[in-house]
Amino acid sequence: MNEIEKKKISKFLSLILRHQPESIGLKLDESGWANVEELKTKSAQKRIYFTTEELDEVVETNNKKRFAFNEDKTMIRASQGHSIDIDLAIEAQQPPEFLYHGTAESNISSILDQGIQKRNRQHVHLSADKETATKVGMRHGKPVILTIRTGKMYEDGLSFYLSANEVWLTDFVDAKYISK
Repeated sequence: MNEIEKKKISKFLSLILRHQPESIGLKLDESGWANVEELKTKSAQKRIYFTTEELDEVVETNNKKRFAFNEDKTMIRASQGHSIDIDLAIEAQQPPEFLYHGTAESNISSILDQGIQKRNRQHVHLSADKETATKVGMRHGKPVILTIRTGKMYEDGLSFYLSANEVWLTDFVDAKYISK
């Protein structure tokens, strides 16, 4: 499978497994898992075709590890980034002292005034390194990397979660914890 086909399938999976499973009539369980055979069948009905082997290749080679299989590869889910209500069943844990948030320059004044909000997602996403945060910020315009004092947030009683693909998640970042 070439890179263009992989990217097409990956974008489709992101849409279906994170935001709109109903658009193909797919049912996710409460933890966001979908049956692989049902996903393939319902995708084909919308003229998106892939084999189990191709799906495996998309999951295994995705540099952001956006998707995961269960142990016997009969179920698949998105690792994080959902706008639909699911329970990823991840436990709260202590974050590092600092994490980073990449955003577009055009968002800075709003963020410094109102903090970082999850908007239509289940969580605010934070990165462990500036390089990853820069890549995230570049998707939205000229990138700006914000340093988040997560150690202080945790000390103040706020919860953090680490997704399967190493993205740190929290509900909200108050502006008082943010520096440019």
